[in-house]
Amino acid sequence: MSEFKTASMENRSSGSPSFTQGLNVGGADVTSGHAMSEYHTGATEPSSPANGAFWWNGTDLHQYINGKFRVLDANPPPVWTGDKGLFTGTSTSKVVDSISISTPGNATTFGNMWFARDRLAGFSNGAIAVWGGGYNDQIWIDYLTIATAGDATEFGQLTNRREDLAGCSNGFRGIFGGGFEYSSLNIIDYVTIATPSNAQDFGDLTAARKQLAACSDGTYGVFGGGNQSGTNDTIDYVTIATTGNAADFGNLTQARFQFGSCASLTRGLWAGGYGDYNIIDYVTIATPSNATDFGDLTAQRSAVTGCSDLTYGIFAGGKEGFSSVNTIEYVSIATTASATDFGNLTVAKNEFAACSGD
Repeated sequence: MSEFKTASMENRSSGSPSFTQGLNVGGADVTSGHAMSEYHTGATEPSSPANGAFWWNGTDLHQYINGKFRVLDANPPPVWTGDKGLFTGTSTSKVVDSISISTPGNATTFGNMWFARDRLAGFSNGAIAVWGGGYNDQIWIDYLTIATAGDATEFGQLTNRREDLAGCSNGFRGIFGGGFEYSSLNIIDYVTIATPSNAQDFGDLTAARKQLAACSDGTYGVFGGGNQSGTNDTIDYVTIATTGNAADFGNLTQARFQFGSCASLTRGLWAGGYGDYNIIDYVTIATPSNATDFGDLTAQRSAVTGCSDLTYGIFAGGKEGFSSVNTIEYVSIATTASATDFGNLTVAKNEFAACSGD
């Protein structure tokens, strides 16, 4: 291979310079189909990179896309989360709040739900946010496009009216589990997120319960806790890509309900809970087992909701005693530690729903 060095290059013809054998930049071959505008090496993340820049840290190849270095992988990237966290659901307001998960700060107004309700569940495919169910046994599902601030519209209907349900996604299929209509339910239904339509039957939870919380690693959906004629510490799980009944996963560190959940590619977290809990516990989603202590919220809080960008877990809103709060706090999911203040929602909320995307 020849080596070519130059301090500058100027085009003096009507066409582009031609390098028939290609180029090698930073040890990587560059062909017409793999042009690199900027390339970095070293253990430290480059400062002020251009959009599209590549960075090799000795282990992974990253590309700078829309303000963030992302690891490039032979497998499709996860698409059920993103940097934008969305929060919605009160009995009197249709407002959807938005934050940038990677940048602590206060929430701003994003748009509006189709209609006001709380006690609902949500998930996304990274591009479309979906919410279903809600107080007074709602059957409706609505959705909005995450990239563009705006209002939600009708998606379809659940298989059964209900409130106090939980939801999660693998990026293609979203599932709703549990809930309440006259009594606690064990129903799981699913939708294909990219195709607005009515939900279909998926299977059943191991037990009927309401006010539970769910999360996903992109393969498995795990449902923790809930209220079933008493507080429940059950965790059960399903493989989201296939339909079928849930199987036993393990138990939470403390039986509780009305709490929030989020996940990374490996861990699922649950935080808070009715009964004045500040507990955060976690599981390794690929390995069924009992939960382990992770740390604590900044205060004892119930009716919290959660979301993540796969790196940071966000827990927002809820009740401290009988009072709703607008608190947002966060943790780094890969480490065990107590939560840190992030900012505030636009208004205090409890028993609401969250998801994330770009």
